[in-house]
Amino acid sequence: MTGGDEVTGDREDSVGRASRPRDVDLGRVWIGVAADVWRRRPGPLERLAGQVLRSPGLARALVTTPSLLLGWVIATVVVLGAGTLATLGTGAPYVALLAPAVAAAGIAYAYGPGIDPAWELSCSMAVSDRMVLLVRTLAVFGLNAALGLAASAASGAAMTVTFGWLVPMTAVCALALAAATVAQSANVGVAAGVAGWVITLMSGQAAAGRLTAAVTDSALMLPYLAFTACCAAIVLFATRTPRGTS
Repeated sequence: MTGGDEVTGDREDSVGRASRPRDVDLGRVWIGVAADVWRRRPGPLERLAGQVLRSPGLARALVTTPSLLLGWVIATVVVLGAGTLATLGTGAPYVALLAPAVAAAGIAYAYGPGIDPAWELSCSMAVSDRMVLLVRTLAVFGLNAALGLAASAASGAAMTVTFGWLVPMTAVCALALAAATVAQSANVGVAAGVAGWVITLMSGQAAAGRLTAAVTDSALMLPYLAFTACCAAIVLFATRTPRGTS
């Protein structure tokens, strides 16, 4: 290292020490975060998840998923419930149009940086980050699919509309997750997923003259699946373990 580099390094160290509050012990703060996350005794759902997954740490990471918390689930139920009432009142399949966007938002918020208090702790577990993300994503997707199907059945939608949105929902969720993992931002993932679904609906409206074309046109199913595969590849690449680390 040259003399100039040493001076620069010393200057940066001095600036870092100067900007760090002297009355804050970052080590104790981190210990406090870890204690707050892990001190809670496992509930019945977490114990069941631990038995199924055979990993208490992975079960804790699952139950701390932001989009699986009670408040988020209630909000999802409220949105889909409003869509059910609108469908019953107008006959338009609002549930099928809302469900993919709602699921995309939930999938984006299954990704941790910046929105999950247990993210750093989950990264320190023996389980890989990719496995944590996979388990969370499958759980969020399954919950949203079940709620969407229940809302569609309650609204009396046609069978093709009731199940037709599951494949496009998969594609939109994959887009949201890919954007969130690449940008490392849940908000970016939500924006990408919702915008992608709105564009898809508008394209169906322009091509077939109806919004439901995006969920009823069987010719779109293969493109949806191909797009899902591409987004899944992006997620796998973005969450890969850097070379030289374990």
